[in-house]
Amino acid sequence: MKRILTIQDISCLGKCSITIALPVISAMGVETVILPTAVLSTHTMFKNFTVKDLTDQLIPITDHWKNENVKFDAIYTGYLGSAEEIEIAKQIFDKFGSDDTLIFIDPVMADNGKLYPAFDLEYAKLNASLCSKADIIVPNITEACFMTGIEYKESYDEEYIKKLLSGLIKLGPKMAVITGVSLSEGKTGVYGYDTVKKEYFIYQNDRVDASYHGTGDLFSSIAVGALLRGLSVKDSFKIAADHTADTIRETLKNPGKPWYGVDFETTMPDLIYTLNESLKSS
Repeated sequence: MKRILTIQDISCLGKCSITIALPVISAMGVETVILPTAVLSTHTMFKNFTVKDLTDQLIPITDHWKNENVKFDAIYTGYLGSAEEIEIAKQIFDKFGSDDTLIFIDPVMADNGKLYPAFDLEYAKLNASLCSKADIIVPNITEACFMTGIEYKESYDEEYIKKLLSGLIKLGPKMAVITGVSLSEGKTGVYGYDTVKKEYFIYQNDRVDASYHGTGDLFSSIAVGALLRGLSVKDSFKIAADHTADTIRETLKNPGKPWYGVDFETTMPDLIYTLNESLKSS
């Protein structure tokens, strides 16, 4: 069984970050080790949530693992709340990484043309330097713009996305995949570039007119889980895109708490079925 380490925060109540990554990747048949950067009473869509920062525990925990000769097939980072955590993540890559270790980075920091309130341009530069160590990065369009210095556009064409990809690849990752790319009416998906195969790839599915907390975490968790199970990059991102959209549709049936998060538990059996069918045909 493959083993992955995921580094991000955990909310005791709510559906995002490790609260999604741990059950989803584990259900896909990959041992999931967690390194929480902080513990929150709830995710940040609740009011008056509490936060306990765990930055000072990250090095002692990983030093213990190193002394126990623990190895990882992949390391997956999500939301990192500070410059210090980014630097520690780099150290962890060096500590546990090898030629066979997949480094998968979701540089969570911005959306809809704006950085999240806790971050500034310096943080974006640090996230860009983190991405230089990755095999695969999965920024959205806004995050890609902040890391490359390219102007954000609400309306764009394929050449604009290729320009963003070129800028991302210059940062150093082997593969860049931009999420939330819509190149025609009613469609959305991913657009990526693989520096090893020297080729672009694109996948579009039907856009679901809804937005929920944690959908990006669900997408990334499915993609990295599928990759570790041996599926191709294209198949992994197709499954991630389709299943995330299906889960949003399922969540729409529960209109009472649109801010709470996606009902990924309900659609988990469908994900495992799709994964197993894909493995049979691959």
